[in-house]
Amino acid sequence: MTRSVAIPITRAGGVLDVPGFLSGGTHAGLKRKGQDVGILFSEGPAVAAGVFTTNRTKAAPVLLSQVHLRTRGHHRAAVVNSGCANACTGEEGWANAVEMAQTTADVLGISKSEVLVASTGIIGKQLEMPKLLTGIEDLGSQLASGRANPRFSKAIMTTDTREKTVSATVLLGGKEVTIAGAAKGSGMIHPNMATMLGFIATDAAISKVALQTAVRAVTEDTFNMISVDGDTSTNDCVFALANGHAGNAPISEPRGAAYRAFESALQTVAQDLALQIVRDGEGATKVFSVKVFGARSQRDARAVAKSVARSNLVKCAIHGADPNWGRIVCAAGYAGADFDPATAKIRVSNGATSPEVTLFERGEPTKFDAALAHELLAKDTITLTLDLGRGKSKAEAWGCDFSHDYVTINAHYHT
Repeated sequence: MTRSVAIPITRAGGVLDVPGFLSGGTHAGLKRKGQDVGILFSEGPAVAAGVFTTNRTKAAPVLLSQVHLRTRGHHRAAVVNSGCANACTGEEGWANAVEMAQTTADVLGISKSEVLVASTGIIGKQLEMPKLLTGIEDLGSQLASGRANPRFSKAIMTTDTREKTVSATVLLGGKEVTIAGAAKGSGMIHPNMATMLGFIATDAAISKVALQTAVRAVTEDTFNMISVDGDTSTNDCVFALANGHAGNAPISEPRGAAYRAFESALQTVAQDLALQIVRDGEGATKVFSVKVFGARSQRDARAVAKSVARSNLVKCAIHGADPNWGRIVCAAGYAGADFDPATAKIRVSNGATSPEVTLFERGEPTKFDAALAHELLAKDTITLTLDLGRGKSKAEAWGCDFSHDYVTINAHYHT
């Protein structure tokens, strides 16, 4: 896919920055405190795209949104609740997801199938529908009358410690197009989607096919390249809605200069949100990047990068500032890629401008400066570089360390 270029971003307004969209959050009582219901609403017709969890156990809102995306050409809204995942809840859970969509549609004056639905929180618990529906009605009536609020990104949070928003602009045919998003995620984060929700809004004029192609391609290099703990959840999805408000020449096909510029800007937004999720990983004290070069294929590059980023032993070594190159070699070796330690090289740094220590090269450990390696790994941002020496393909994945706090948080998060 097209690699992102340097596009200025801001984290102030998020989806509220996009012309023609209204959004907000409210407290309905599904959680003891804080916002727990959010709605993103396009004032005019919009096209939508979505990418969903690969877990075979999919929550009711995921299944319903997949149906709505398949059967409707245009969409106007996404409704989301936190505090309850509505997963593994049977026929009642399905009926509740449908009622969420219907109530949102009624209050906004649109069709039920124009509404996408998402939920996040505890698995196996039924939604408290009287509270939830009251929250949807109250918030929806505010948006229907043009009264937005900046609390959408708060409404989707569970164990998150901070909001995750981003906004960027790009010129398409002389028209300024805005792409902005909000996301949630802190635990159960793993490549191929995890307990992660992403909502992206744009005023670009783009076809449903081109938007879906861009979202799927961008997801492969961003949301699907992060790992907090190796658990793939039941509820994950990334939604994108585009309402054409910018007035650019419509992008009808997933090709051409305008499409490539849009895809690049979309990747900038998605990658920023993905990295915010990693930085907010449950109990995380450090973030590390795994840059893979010299792979035989793009598939191999991604496989090795993700394998190292999700390795629990690598995460523990990162937490302890231990230059344990053996764990990195091991994770690369079981990635299912064309990997030969005799041609590989592993380095550690804190980014492009920092000192770099080579830990392993051509099948053997190097005589590296252990004190400097420990110093680099003690920083809160770390880069692991693997040159496989097998080809020209590359990829990058991101992870965070495993700390004692991760166990504490998840030992008390129950159904």
